[in-house]
Amino acid sequence: MASSTFMTPGVYIEEKNAFPSSVVAVETAVPVFIGYTEKAERFGKSLLHKPTRVTSFAEFVENFGKGFKAKFTIAAADPAQPSETFMIDTHPYVVTINPKNTLYLYNSIRLFYANGGSNCYIVAVGTYGDKPDGIDIAGEDIFGSDTKPNVFDALKKEFEPTLVVIPDAIALGEAAYNSIYTRVLAHCKETQSRFGIFDLAKQGFTEKTDDVVLKFRNGIGVNALNYGAAYYPWLKTSIVQPGEVTFENLDAKVDLNALLPEEPAKKIVATFTAVSSPDDNTKQNYHQSLIAASPTYVAIMNELRAHLNELPPSGAIAGLYTMVDNSRGVWKSPANVSVNMVNAPSVNISHDEQQSLNVDVMAGKSINVIRPFPGIGTLVWGGRTLDGNSQDWCYINVRRTLIMIEQSLKLATRAYVFEPNDATTWVTVKSMINNFLNNLWKQGALAGSAPELAYDVQIGLGTTMTPNDILDGKMLITVKVAIVRPAEFIVITFQQQMQQA
Repeated sequence: MASSTFMTPGVYIEEKNAFPSSVVAVETAVPVFIGYTEKAERFGKSLLHKPTRVTSFAEFVENFGKGFKAKFTIAAADPAQPSETFMIDTHPYVVTINPKNTLYLYNSIRLFYANGGSNCYIVAVGTYGDKPDGIDIAGEDIFGSDTKPNVFDALKKEFEPTLVVIPDAIALGEAAYNSIYTRVLAHCKETQSRFGIFDLAKQGFTEKTDDVVLKFRNGIGVNALNYGAAYYPWLKTSIVQPGEVTFENLDAKVDLNALLPEEPAKKIVATFTAVSSPDDNTKQNYHQSLIAASPTYVAIMNELRAHLNELPPSGAIAGLYTMVDNSRGVWKSPANVSVNMVNAPSVNISHDEQQSLNVDVMAGKSINVIRPFPGIGTLVWGGRTLDGNSQDWCYINVRRTLIMIEQSLKLATRAYVFEPNDATTWVTVKSMINNFLNNLWKQGALAGSAPELAYDVQIGLGTTMTPNDILDGKMLITVKVAIVRPAEFIVITFQQQMQQA
């Protein structure tokens, strides 16, 4: 209360703040999923191209609908073209998904929540609810064109998302690397608050791992690599349940009467095809009857489900980031953790094969491998960013912890913009930052046996600022932190010694 207001005799109360402002740590694992959904509306209003926060899978389904009903064709295998086959009545056949039917966002969201996911954002860039034949995946749906908005323009206005995941992009194969992934890395660097999780293209039946990795490393470029991490291989999951795959997943050209060798099954097919307009109940009965009458039909359904269950790992990894951040902290490396709802990786990478993936001596583009371990399960066995040769930004937890510290301090110091740039303010700001970093040190985020060994905060005239800086309105703060780093290589040395007694 200003003294000029004391004009009437009496007792006046004046309250003063005794403690400095505090720094609150920002959320660290809030992914934004970008891709195609069945619908995009809430309360009758479109959510297309609008970042929308969801807190559960049920809320996602309510606003964005269910997965796409992919269609498959079944054809006799061509001996001249090696491919993954399955047997029908002793003959090899090949299952192929129809063009425009490859969409991964819905099942990636399911995988995200199965692995510890929580709050996330969804950006729908297109809908397939009215497109039963499929939808074209295009980079312009994400980054805009003359007729479409750039979704990252809207994302720049959202502070909360900290991870960027685009599982649908990998349906483009290696074309996604240069056209989409590089621009995601640029966005993360521009905001300085986000981290990208990337997939590699699905390894073909005749491809080698080295070929897939080389194409990724050539396509991803060299810019902003410390703002993203790549994971390989794809995962054979159990997300899609048996009841979700029926004869409706078969292309209209597939003739079940010719495929199924069992006579009872042929009669069931003939009876069903005679119905002009079958309702949902009739379709369900038809499906169940074929399951009961035809082991071949069951095998076909299992083959279709296996194809749908082979998913890129980014959705599961985003869930693991959330789980590790919530249980241990962002400073814990998101590695040596098991992946839920996963039967096995699609490719079994050995210890020796991982060497060239984990350490890229040429450009440092590390790729984190997901590996099966007998008796343990499927584990994430790598924790490096794409900037794997940098001692500053080699590890994911170091990059993400510093993002958390930077953004937390940025929000806290905003209260001091236009405050007097003098010693009183400097002491308050330094005390606030010291308290925050001390709490992080106690939680194990910073390395050092004592606080002064774990962090250092400098601010003041003659320390970080000159008189000209103050005249220019600058308050310069220097913060140094020793972030804990993972023990990636544990070496135990054994040596025999002479008998002592």
